[in-house]
Amino acid sequence: MPDQITIGPQLDNPESPMPHKYVKKILDARIYDLAIETPVDAAPLLSHRLNNQVLLKREDLQPVFSFKLRGAYNKLRHLSDEQLAAGVIAASAGNHAQGLALAAKKMGVKATIVMPQTTPQIKVDAVRARGAKVVLIGDSYDAAAAHANKLIEEQGLTYIHPFDDPDIIAGQGTIGMEILRQVPGDLDAIFIAVGGGGLCAGVAAYVKNLRPDIKIIAVESDDAACLDAAMKAGRRVRLKEVGIFADGTAVAQIGKETFRILKDLVDEVITVSTDEICAAIKDVYNDTRAICEPSGALGTAGLKKYVEAHGVEGQTLMAIQCGANIDFDRLRYISERTETGEKREAVLAVTIDEEPGSFEKFCKALHRRNISEFNYRYNDADRAQIFVGMKVTSDDDRRELVQELGRKGYAVSDMTDNETAKLHIRHMVGGHAPHVVDEQVFRFEFPERPGALLNFLVQLGGRFNISMFHYRNHGSAFGRVLVGLQASKKDAREVRQFLDNLGYHYTDETDNEAYRFFLGNQ
Repeated sequence: MPDQITIGPQLDNPESPMPHKYVKKILDARIYDLAIETPVDAAPLLSHRLNNQVLLKREDLQPVFSFKLRGAYNKLRHLSDEQLAAGVIAASAGNHAQGLALAAKKMGVKATIVMPQTTPQIKVDAVRARGAKVVLIGDSYDAAAAHANKLIEEQGLTYIHPFDDPDIIAGQGTIGMEILRQVPGDLDAIFIAVGGGGLCAGVAAYVKNLRPDIKIIAVESDDAACLDAAMKAGRRVRLKEVGIFADGTAVAQIGKETFRILKDLVDEVITVSTDEICAAIKDVYNDTRAICEPSGALGTAGLKKYVEAHGVEGQTLMAIQCGANIDFDRLRYISERTETGEKREAVLAVTIDEEPGSFEKFCKALHRRNISEFNYRYNDADRAQIFVGMKVTSDDDRRELVQELGRKGYAVSDMTDNETAKLHIRHMVGGHAPHVVDEQVFRFEFPERPGALLNFLVQLGGRFNISMFHYRNHGSAFGRVLVGLQASKKDAREVRQFLDNLGYHYTDETDNEAYRFFLGNQ
């Protein structure tokens, strides 16, 4: 899978470690009166399935359910009395906020956390419960960060960066120190989630100095792969946009100091999809009964993909389970995506004859395969188009299923990797609209907060007729909507200008085959 795995620069001389600065800073970190030394747990079910010994470093067991406490506390302990007296501030929508809030409470320091208005209430409540003042503003991290900078200028507060700071990096690096102490024998690779890079940089700086034989594998969500982009370019780059699912690692640009470390110490960068992350969350739950947040399961998702890509067996592989701050409402969405992420479900669009007995004939063609989902509505006297989910055992099995149905005369489109099909169409299968003409289809993402859907509809206005609409709340910070607008080709420029002025991220799905199959005017 060369398009998904990037081989990074190796150490010119494995015996020549990174500057000792970070090893010393990590050894000098005094954080264990607040943070805990987390255990390394075996994952027997995953180990058996992958034919490798899989270990999990349980950072989800920290007092704030995330590794971020380490770096935040270490940073505060390195501030001067004057800096502490001024109070500290951070812009964060998640784990850094909670770690800094608890660290500040421990040291009796006033803390202000600026969070986007889209931040789930559970995280806002958790920060306030740990004694910090919460300021809610804007719809994104960038808006929150801009306001934090304004407060710094006005009030002289001390800014605590979430990742691009040597003391933060050193605090996270204590995880590497613990790993080498806890696993003194064979350890072939450590898989580490990357957002801004503080966790991976800290662990890599320590481990590669003492055990350069251990591979450091960075893992990113494929829609927020800022390190992967930087490694390919040979310099830091800023992504135009980042995905919203793995929100804890949704960073547009790798840190300056973290990239300086990672560009020389990371052996590979692996990117994983939303479905693969969901499958990893289930794997972790099966072995530990812990429910990771999406970013917390990145390491495990990358470990699984590494094994598949390289065909390794008999190795000892570790994933850092780095966070468990997940909203309960998101579990519904994760559960839906787990089967395809585990490569155990195929999602297909199939054309069958519209005649008595055609369903029975189709089911017999499946050779007793289990059907997980079946959606159909009458539309045409000659053909029936069905949306069907079927159990498979692997990607190869899925491809064989598609080929097998093709050999038996069925027209099949594989929708397993089609985001619009999985997010929207599967819930909308119910009919074409033969009287709707000039329909253009767009998929939107907009900040999810009280009144957001109404505001979206108000912004959409009455300029174009809405011919189709699907919205489903997945418990995340952003709402997802599929909209059909009636507008002729000659109005294309006006439509684009209108959509750009809305200010919401959108994707044109008019030519998406899932829409064409089940909803478009044929």
